[in-house]
Amino acid sequence: MSLNMDRVASAFTFKGGMLPMTVMELTSADPEQIRAQLAGKVSQSPAFFQHTPVVLSVEQLDEPHLALERICAVCRAHKLLPVAVRGGTDPVKQSAWALGLGWFPPQEARPRAVEEAPLAAEPQPEGEASPAPAVGRIYRGTVRSGQQVTAPEGDLVVVGAVNPGAEVLAAGSVHVYGPLRGRALGGIHGDRQAGIFCKELHAELLSLAGNYKRLEDIDPRLLNQPVQVQLRDDQLNISSLG
Repeated sequence: MSLNMDRVASAFTFKGGMLPMTVMELTSADPEQIRAQLAGKVSQSPAFFQHTPVVLSVEQLDEPHLALERICAVCRAHKLLPVAVRGGTDPVKQSAWALGLGWFPPQEARPRAVEEAPLAAEPQPEGEASPAPAVGRIYRGTVRSGQQVTAPEGDLVVVGAVNPGAEVLAAGSVHVYGPLRGRALGGIHGDRQAGIFCKELHAELLSLAGNYKRLEDIDPRLLNQPVQVQLRDDQLNISSLG
């Protein structure tokens, strides 16, 4: 009896996506040095170390494959979950695969995406302090908990609130014309000129080009205020727009 394939339910589908991912840029392959530094980070921001997936960047290391297994063990002991390795040559790639990790080529070796002309930006509301964005996407309404809104090219403008548990991501800058209470990630492809602008800050997490700051790390005086966030010397600088 032949099987009617049209009646077989699909078990899965493949979809492209842009998930936020923390990159751990290693400048030492010494597991004990990494362990000591992670212990300090855990004490500073324990909420971050809750089975957070990370990509291990080994581009600055010599022969990182020799210590890769021990480095992964140290990360897991501090509730970080290595999911992939970035950089290195074939021995690193083979070691990553043997450990059940993915592998990405070095950052400078990645092919550049073809640049497309951005969509025309809408006129800025009168009196708005943030700069006019090169808009890749405009989203109108509330971004609700569990929802993710992305702009894979250009800036993202949200005309509304971003609720706790929601996530907004952009290749360029993120503009929120309302309360920002969820997670906002700008420069997701590495654009260090990207910024985050919002009318009311109470974000769970802010990230620009892979550099992040959590709610507990933000100056309380800036909370519930209109702010802009820029990247300076690999640190997020938050300043008032008032």
